[in-house]
Amino acid sequence: MKNKLYPKIKPYNTFYLKVSKLHTIYVEESGNPNGKPVIFLHGGPGGGIEPIYRQYFNPKKWHIIIFDQRGCGKSLPHAELEENTTWELIKDIELIRNYLKIKKWVVFGGSWGSTLGLSYAISYPEKCKALILRGIFLLRKFEIDWFYQQGCSMIYPDEWENYKSVIPKQEQNNFVKAYYKRLTSKNKNIRLKAATAWSKWEASTSKLVQKKKSLHHFDNPKIAEAFARIECHYFINNAFFNTDNWILKNTNKIKHIPGAIIQGRYDVVCPMQSAWDLHRKLNHFEFYIINKAGHSMLEKDIQTQLIECTDRFVKY
Repeated sequence: MKNKLYPKIKPYNTFYLKVSKLHTIYVEESGNPNGKPVIFLHGGPGGGIEPIYRQYFNPKKWHIIIFDQRGCGKSLPHAELEENTTWELIKDIELIRNYLKIKKWVVFGGSWGSTLGLSYAISYPEKCKALILRGIFLLRKFEIDWFYQQGCSMIYPDEWENYKSVIPKQEQNNFVKAYYKRLTSKNKNIRLKAATAWSKWEASTSKLVQKKKSLHHFDNPKIAEAFARIECHYFINNAFFNTDNWILKNTNKIKHIPGAIIQGRYDVVCPMQSAWDLHRKLNHFEFYIINKAGHSMLEKDIQTQLIECTDRFVKY
């Protein structure tokens, strides 16, 4: 089993795609233009592209398409919340597919990328060859409460101190609401202080064994602001789903699509309960519990399993 990332590669094509009067998204293609197409859906929401994402795919066999979702990375306008919903992101994915003249593709997504990947597949099942999903996040109320209100706070009380210090005691009964108020403030200093605390809370809990190096560079205020603002915007609006269990209620639409679920046993950002619930609904999917891992796709055993899956799924 290959357990190393593929060598670093640069995109052979990058472009901006206007998806609405307000939004323009940044898209890149790498790997083999004639290879099996895969769309990579990054996390957050608001996380943006990282160069390491390209290294999870054999560049000789895959046509790798990655884009910055609305408001983050190089997409414009930066950190914009208007016209930024799950359904608009799904439309953007379809616009990319049509623009590149791709009939069907494999969908790869982790964390929020798994939420978006599942939502896209449910909306356009005929366009999906297969799904590779990591760190399952179904964006249900109990998942948000666990990580942003009470639950994970009892595992990381030290890191929680910084997260809650930004919010006055009288507002701590609803941290998401209190953060949203600050992240949408007209005062830049208030926004950035809240954005940094919110983002670093997630970064500090994402691995089984924490290390200073994280996937995103949250010391950069621009990155932290997009990440925190867009995440909080989606969470306070329940991802714009009309029911709390929208994904699980609609899994029957993708029961014919092959897939894999890769989940860290000790993932405290997106606890394994959600992966298990999804596994029970889609029991034809391959299901991998990674025992020595948390949430991050950078963790060795998660990395190994993801690459093993992309190597095999190129057959679809």
